[in-house]
Amino acid sequence: MQASSKKEWFPQVAVFNVPQEAAMAFPHLQQPSFLLASLKADSVNKPFAQRCQDLAKVIEDFPAKELHAIFPWLVESIFGSLDGVLVGWNLRCLQGRVSPVEYSIAMEFLDPGGPMMKLVYKLQAEDYKFDFPVSYLPGPVKASIQERVLPDSPLYHNKVQFPPTGGLGLNLALNPFEYYMFFFALSLITQKPLPGTLHIRTSDCAYFILVDRYLSWFLPTEGSVLPALSSSPGGPNPSPAPRTPTMPFASYGLHHTSLLKRHISHQTSVNADPASHEIWRSETLLQVFVEMWLHHYSLEMYQKMQSPHAKLEVLHYRLSVSSALHSPAQPSLQALHAYQESFTPTEEHVLVVRLLLKHLHAFSNSLKPEQVSPSTHSHATSPLEEFKRAAVPRFVQQKLYLFLQHCFGHWPLDASFRAVLEMWLSYLQPWRYAPEKQAQSSDCQARCVSERWAPFVQENLLMYTKLFVGFLSRALRTDLVSPKNALMVFRVAKVFAQPNLAEMIQKGEQLFLEPELVIPHRQHRLFTAPTFTGSFLSSWPPAVTDASFKVKSHVYSLEGQDCKYTPMFGPEVRTLVLRLAQLITQAKQTAKSISDQCGESTAGRPFLSWLGFCSTDTNGSYAANDLDEMGQDSVRKTDEYLEKALEYLCQMFRLSEAQLTQLTLALGTTQDENGKKQLPDCVVGEDGLILTPLGRYQIINGLRRFDIEYQGDSELQPIRSYEIASLVRVLFRLSSAINRRFAGPMAALCSRADFLGSFCRYHLTEPGLTDRHLLSPVARGCAARRPRGPRLSLRFLGSYRTLLSLLLAFFVASLFCIGPLPCALLLVLGYLLYAVAMTLLTERSKLHHL
Repeated sequence: MQASSKKEWFPQVAVFNVPQEAAMAFPHLQQPSFLLASLKADSVNKPFAQRCQDLAKVIEDFPAKELHAIFPWLVESIFGSLDGVLVGWNLRCLQGRVSPVEYSIAMEFLDPGGPMMKLVYKLQAEDYKFDFPVSYLPGPVKASIQERVLPDSPLYHNKVQFPPTGGLGLNLALNPFEYYMFFFALSLITQKPLPGTLHIRTSDCAYFILVDRYLSWFLPTEGSVLPALSSSPGGPNPSPAPRTPTMPFASYGLHHTSLLKRHISHQTSVNADPASHEIWRSETLLQVFVEMWLHHYSLEMYQKMQSPHAKLEVLHYRLSVSSALHSPAQPSLQALHAYQESFTPTEEHVLVVRLLLKHLHAFSNSLKPEQVSPSTHSHATSPLEEFKRAAVPRFVQQKLYLFLQHCFGHWPLDASFRAVLEMWLSYLQPWRYAPEKQAQSSDCQARCVSERWAPFVQENLLMYTKLFVGFLSRALRTDLVSPKNALMVFRVAKVFAQPNLAEMIQKGEQLFLEPELVIPHRQHRLFTAPTFTGSFLSSWPPAVTDASFKVKSHVYSLEGQDCKYTPMFGPEVRTLVLRLAQLITQAKQTAKSISDQCGESTAGRPFLSWLGFCSTDTNGSYAANDLDEMGQDSVRKTDEYLEKALEYLCQMFRLSEAQLTQLTLALGTTQDENGKKQLPDCVVGEDGLILTPLGRYQIINGLRRFDIEYQGDSELQPIRSYEIASLVRVLFRLSSAINRRFAGPMAALCSRADFLGSFCRYHLTEPGLTDRHLLSPVARGCAARRPRGPRLSLRFLGSYRTLLSLLLAFFVASLFCIGPLPCALLLVLGYLLYAVAMTLLTERSKLHHL
């Protein structure tokens, strides 16, 4: 009776065969649980608020022995299944302004101090383990474990469980906190957005807010200890389950025949240092977020890392191999096949990673001034303060670098790259999240990057230099006339042009490039692979005072000792910057030209064309970018962004005005005589104009274009969207019949030299093809073979606009008591007067040209 009175909830998002679903999802649950069955029944019958309220009471009243059976099902019901079939509570689409009641209940339940975390800590105190399938881990980790190679992250040590004889698949034995965080982090990747949720603002969603709350709780920027664990009243404080073996990083590189042998040989007792237990939740949270969100890269990168000739130690990503003892083995075909699925991060994924990076900067920068330097490390420093110093370089830097490289190389060349760009720029500017930033004044000198950040710039040199070169290569392939693309170039130029930052980067490059007499083999691994004994804090490497050696160790650890480094302020990158400056100048001119053309086309349109009595431009033109839709304001913004970006680039790389002018003239980017309608760069050949490589680039990026116009028979043009298809076909047949029947009389009338002949020529003949810009030699040949005589065209009557104008004219006439027939006569008389005037003007213009 007690159990039945404490039934509760499950969100009603997708209803399946519940018992069969649970059996398939959790085969490790051997015995049926009455509590679990009652919860599943209530998940269908009770409203969401009641289910949450009942569950909170069950967590409070039931013992861990009963609760551990419902924990896997409950976690999956909240975050969805790992295969993405069950969506759970759909936290990524749950917003407070759309569903305020459900939002507040869910946030209260999943809060770091809420009922769900109480359940986690209650199970943690009893040392329960839960199986997590390896097949749902990120691709590189899954491929590594399936090859029987232990990944380099301590998160996986002593957790891999081999299946029994005849069993399928590998599992990780996780404690409740790890299991919960694995599901929470992976739901960002495994759960696909539902239809109709593409326009949801990520920062307003429950998932995004929960990430921020977990980071603020477990990685606090204030104080030197974490909040106390929330467990049941009077219950014991939960302690972490065995997480990390006392195994130094150097031993990971030793040769072992199998993961099983390594697992058994290194199965040691857990470090019982109570100081390390203070931060186990912080350490676990950060490692889970980094592994699930950043440990992704392309198949090409995976194969590169598997190659014995391709700097395995550079990335030392899958394993820390000491090739002094052995050579890396060739990957098996099965392992390569296991990682064939490419990973493409979403914009939401990138925004959450940016939130993580911003909080990590605030977390690391919250160190007390006397604890910033490792040289001041003492036994009195709390483990949390030590963790603040080591969080970014030890756990984040390497995987973030590869993640950014993957995004820079695989993200589409469109405006959505802005999310990746801002994530990168957030990491490059830790001073934005320092406490003293709040005290800065508006003085220009106060915004100068302090020398305090020189070590960070040097130890993250590749983040600044190599990724800047990667951005240049993207910017050179994008349409800078687009305001969104222009804004991205402006943002990067503005960040790198901050006072004193360029000098810091140059200093870091000088430290890396300066010769060193003796570089011990793989000595840099001392700085990238600290010793771990139970926790990463247990064995701290000695401080390195040689700045040059620090920079070299950073570059070698990410790119290898045989890497070819391209200096950011060297001649190669300077050439790319000059090309970008030329494209910026071109884009400014193109934007102005498009703006002028749009203004002329609107202002120069005759009034009668709106009524359908004047020929319209049926040739059409394509929009090279989004300026045509956004109007003059976007042209102004584009010009401002590009102008400031060019100014910042000249400031960073010390470009003179003379250099820009010379290169602009060399590439033919100056305006033509009338300042617009520039043709793409081309040369004249036997068959006409031939595009040069520069001309192809200009067309692809919308910088220049040919004037596209229809040069065939105007009567045979495709039917337009503003025309009635059936009516156009009927009018074509009628006009063709009239032209065949009266071809002789019309030719005789048009050949007359008097006013009647001019009047007929104005209506029955097309403008000569010789007056058009025939850019194709094929068009010239076709035009020469198809002389056209005078003919009548009634196609204008098939236009919606023409018919609407006629109906409007009849309606207005009816208001003045004018019948349809008199109105039609008035329209015909008005048009005859207009045609007579146009005939006289046309003849006068011809005489003037003669």
